[in-house]
Amino acid sequence: MFGQTPTKKEVNQQTQSWISLNNTLKLNDYWSLVSDFHIRRTDFIKNHSFYIVRTGISYAPTSKIALAIGYGHMWAAPSKPDWNTFSNENRIYQQVQLYSKIGEVTIIQRGRNEQRWQQKIVNDEPAEELRFTNRFRYLVSLNIPVFKKKTMPTLVVSDEIMVHFGKEVVYNTFDQNRIFIGIKQTINPKLSFDFGYMNVYQQKYSGYQYDMNHTLRLFFYYNNGLKALTHLGNHSSG
Repeated sequence: MFGQTPTKKEVNQQTQSWISLNNTLKLNDYWSLVSDFHIRRTDFIKNHSFYIVRTGISYAPTSKIALAIGYGHMWAAPSKPDWNTFSNENRIYQQVQLYSKIGEVTIIQRGRNEQRWQQKIVNDEPAEELRFTNRFRYLVSLNIPVFKKKTMPTLVVSDEIMVHFGKEVVYNTFDQNRIFIGIKQTINPKLSFDFGYMNVYQQKYSGYQYDMNHTLRLFFYYNNGLKALTHLGNHSSG
């Protein structure tokens, strides 16, 4: 009588797979070109989720800090099962990444700010109107040696929280949280990968709908050498 009854929270449980290739091309001791490509599929591998290509330039004044700016493009799969039209998103980003150690544990902290222009899809057709949002992301990643031999895998544990702001962000300032646990394995001095489980908990624009994505993640990392900074499995989540 005095107000509307809050809509009951809905959580959609999903299984996903996520694979990516992350590249660091060192130009000298301070400057690098960075790029990454991501494929995420849902119903494990059956259906599309999104595809992302991103590139940028990084400046590392010391071994403990790296600054970067860049551009990315995402193709997001239709939100309804009977639709076929992908939504395009253009984004630019600015980030700072900090490196530290406590004993043998390597710690990465990353703050990233994104400006996102998302294409709206109406009745399975692209609309002229774009949704603009700012999104801030904060990540903490721990790389923990488990074995004495350097050739053996290490344990990686990370958490990244994302919040976003904009005219159309009314009910979900909280965007999503990503928790990852897995292993990191060095293949050779230029190539490594991490593999493990990621839980992605995301709130939709409605405010009462959520996705709980149980994700099998495999990320590859390549650098061309020169004393490159190590990204330890979390440089470029999508």
